[in-house]
Amino acid sequence: MTTTMTTSISVAPAGGRAYEITVRGHRVLVDQPAEAGGEDRGPQPIELFVAALAACVATYAGSFLRRDGIDAAGLRVECEYELAHRPARVGAIRIRVVPPAGLRDDRRAPLLAMARHCSAHNTLRQAPAVDITLA
Repeated sequence: MTTTMTTSISVAPAGGRAYEITVRGHRVLVDQPAEAGGEDRGPQPIELFVAALAACVATYAGSFLRRDGIDAAGLRVECEYELAHRPARVGAIRIRVVPPAGLRDDRRAPLLAMARHCSAHNTLRQAPAVDITLA
């Protein structure tokens, strides 16, 4: 049996081109860079989107390491992305998992497999239905 969990997220203006995201009591500010008319008080929404994917990969990789009793110190996830146009979107994302020093060779492939199955990556591979309406 599959359980569905719904989480509510709210986004409201925070002055200028900035918006404040509220989720579970946490607040995150997004903005546009100065050259796009913003004040650069936070990452752009699309940067946050890609950062969320990289953070999810890191979380799954860290969970794998902890489960195997491996110290996660030194684990790092590096990410680059490119924008595409028509329609405006992220066109390519490259993620590189840098394991902690001394990770045995026989643990590298399982670490990568776990990282590739994070919730955000799975969501991009099987895109959810997105419904945008006007209240």
